[in-house]
Amino acid sequence: MPRKLRVRKHRVVLNRSAGGDAGITVMLIILGALMFLPMYYSIITSLKPLDELWLFPPRFYVENPTLKNYGDLFRLMSTSWVPFSRYIFNTVLITVAGTFGNLCLGSLAAYALSKIPFPGKKTMFQMIVLSLMFVSTITGIANFITFSALGLVDNLMAIILPACCSTLGLYLMKQFMDSSVSNEALESARLDGASEFRVFWSIAMPMVKPAWLTLIVYSFQGLWNTGASIYIHSEQLKTFNYAISQILSAGIIRAGASTAAMVIMMIVPVTVFIITQSNIIETMSSSGMKD
Repeated sequence: MPRKLRVRKHRVVLNRSAGGDAGITVMLIILGALMFLPMYYSIITSLKPLDELWLFPPRFYVENPTLKNYGDLFRLMSTSWVPFSRYIFNTVLITVAGTFGNLCLGSLAAYALSKIPFPGKKTMFQMIVLSLMFVSTITGIANFITFSALGLVDNLMAIILPACCSTLGLYLMKQFMDSSVSNEALESARLDGASEFRVFWSIAMPMVKPAWLTLIVYSFQGLWNTGASIYIHSEQLKTFNYAISQILSAGIIRAGASTAAMVIMMIVPVTVFIITQSNIIETMSSSGMKD
């Protein structure tokens, strides 16, 4: 008796059985629940009164939910000698400016390295790949000397400029352009009279939309969580994450407010990720593939 073929969305599926599909689905549900568990625990912890907050072993539920922790947080924010709105403004400015600069410079440099021939291109790209091995701690002294000479110490540009020049974003965009942007499409646009920037903006960038959306998420998340910096001394230029760390350092008396603060810090990057998750998954699955 011939084997009955399974059909999914009008396509014949031959690679695995229905039992295999069910097993994979169950496994993904379990893994998804485990990954969501820290987020869930953070949210319910922010709703716990202090008498439940310090119970051991910790509970994954709350008996008497309250918003008092959020009220305490906003009360602390209103009594700070530097308005919390200033901390939030600094964080938003750093995040938006750094992400935008990283996207623009990374995309332009990646396009040049991927699609424009020039002497020393391979050597330059190898240096960029090599730079990924160095963490910011190693380059901290050299960067401080450079920013001091430029007069950028105690200036938000000392955080924004390094973010704009992130080599990780450049590497991601370059690899995706190699695999997703065909030279034939670019050459056709050039023959039609399009300028090089027009070719980059109208042809290459739409083809790598998943990559630059992924770059936005990674850059946004990193900059949003920026804390204390060796380049910033003035309290008026500190970030929201730094202000939250000051609340955390106050000890048990502000434990409830600190849990609420962590949830607030978590909401924005999680929301950005949820909005762009389909494009991030496409980037992960396609960035290593060649036509």
